Amino acid sequence: MSRARAESVIKNIIREIAQQCAVRGHAVSETLVAFTVKAVVLDPRNGFNVDRTLTRQDVQKIEELCLDKLMEECSPSLDTIKMQVYFEMNYTSRHEFLEEIHRVSESKLSPVSREITDSRVKTREELDALYCKIITYILLRSGMGSPTDVNTVQEATAALQSIFPQTELGVFMVLLKKDKEQQLKELTMIVTGIRLFNKASEKGEEDTDLSELIPTILNEALPVTSKSIETELRASQSLAWKYTALLEKLTDPDSQPGVCDVPTVLLKQALYNVRQHEAFLKMLLADASSCGKHAEILQIEFSSQMKLLKETVKAKTAVPTAKVFPLFKALSRLWSILQDEGELLNILGNIALNLQPFITSQAKIFSEAYMDSLLDASEVKTDDQRMAESSDEGVDPVQMKTHEWLLPETLTSFNELPLQYNGVCGYTLVTRDGLLLPGNPHIGVLKHKEKLYVFNSKEAALKFACSSEEFIAEVAEKAKYFPELIQLLKLHQQFSCISPHSEMQPGESLLVKPITKCESGTQTDIHPLETNIVKSYEWNEWELRRKAIHLADLLTKQTHSTQTDLSHMRRENVTQTWLPKDAACQSKRDGESNVPKPQVYLAGLRGQRDGQVVKTNLTRSVDE
Repeated sequence: MSRARAESVIKNIIREIAQQCAVRGHAVSETLVAFTVKAVVLDPRNGFNVDRTLTRQDVQKIEELCLDKLMEECSPSLDTIKMQVYFEMNYTSRHEFLEEIHRVSESKLSPVSREITDSRVKTREELDALYCKIITYILLRSGMGSPTDVNTVQEATAALQSIFPQTELGVFMVLLKKDKEQQLKELTMIVTGIRLFNKASEKGEEDTDLSELIPTILNEALPVTSKSIETELRASQSLAWKYTALLEKLTDPDSQPGVCDVPTVLLKQALYNVRQHEAFLKMLLADASSCGKHAEILQIEFSSQMKLLKETVKAKTAVPTAKVFPLFKALSRLWSILQDEGELLNILGNIALNLQPFITSQAKIFSEAYMDSLLDASEVKTDDQRMAESSDEGVDPVQMKTHEWLLPETLTSFNELPLQYNGVCGYTLVTRDGLLLPGNPHIGVLKHKEKLYVFNSKEAALKFACSSEEFIAEVAEKAKYFPELIQLLKLHQQFSCISPHSEMQPGESLLVKPITKCESGTQTDIHPLETNIVKSYEWNEWELRRKAIHLADLLTKQTHSTQTDLSHMRRENVTQTWLPKDAACQSKRDGESNVPKPQVYLAGLRGQRDGQVVKTNLTRSVDE
């Protein structure tokens, strides 16, 4: 069967199971159905071969088994899987949570913004209505008060008129749509900053307590969210410790047969259920604590920014906008970030609250009184007590040279190692029939095929190291019988057909690789290899092409030679030459000549009109 055909069959199975569940009155998501189908196929008790093409009988059997699994009442295993699916579908990184908060906010504001930017006003009444819409937009975007509160609207109107009077609406109307949206955002920031400043000014110069100015959503969520999550976490941890103590008692080879009537399978499912709940609550608590610390830093910045703004304005009647507007914007920006922290805390609190229905089954099966009667006088140890008891016994790497061990003194950031099985001892899981005991990294962390394993005792560490591959395979086999362990112990890499319900984006959850420390020295030759510089090397692709074309062109060329009468039987010739010598020649000479100077006189030019003119030549010869 081709891959596309197989995917089509699986999708049809999932769709059919979801429809059957809906008919029976149970609404289930396709993600939950898909995980259930894969878990049923992996379970060896069902007899499916993942490498064989599914027949019609196989498909029918899968649907029946999945329906029975999904229709189970009061099943801790099913509740754990539902919890995992819900958490993976609703929990994400802090960055994506904030992006979702902003996206929802923009989607709520988009109709109001579109109504403002697309309006074409002509009359005075329409201008007044548009100005009111801008005030409504500012109040909705800032989150400072409701647009239906008269006092809030008056405050926002006064602040807006001081920076954007109604007479400037004409200039606003001729702007492009993007410019209008940008100006609306800037007006919101400035108006919000002005309102915050006015509220702080009402408190007086000496009053430095600005807690009343912090967003209401943050003031309500900050003291409640972390405490409520911590309370639920302590309750789940207490249950987990009791289930662990009882399972230790039941799986002990020396235990008395009188207590063997306890449903150990349900007990293990209940342990996995509360351990998964504990793991999710720890993640939520870490995020809530991070939000609280970030909010404290932001409140300090908010106070300092308000102080700077007060010093800038003081009692001045007029302050340059270029100087004060950036301060208003910075104040508004800090207030918006504080509001985002409050929204994020609310989301984390809601997720923690929505996890509670997934732990009700184990509470119904194993009531507190029933658990106390089963435990009798058994000691219930906490995880910290187990850590303290086993911290003294550590693995000596010298005795186990065939394996690589990581110890606290040879590692930086030892507590941030990406441990396999989510920090659970794999040896105990196999040898004690599915018992989950937290490993102690201080005993020694085994590094096997670039993966890190921890154990709850030195004996468990040494035995696991001697047969690592066998124990790893046994853990995977154990997860086939309890599919909730795949997510709880993070075994997705060992099950190619099972993947996390929601993959993190690249770079969001990077594994911290261990950095080992040791004393070492190295010596490097100055020139381990002789230099080999190829002067004819060319890096330019076009130059290489030119040479290739030139060589290809030469293949069609031939060298020809001919002989002529002059070149036939040519031999060497000798010619005698004379060196140049001094010589002189005359090319011209100076010469002169003389001509007679003419002297001619005319007589009879005056006097009588009819008189004859007499010409007398007195020119003398040159020889005279």
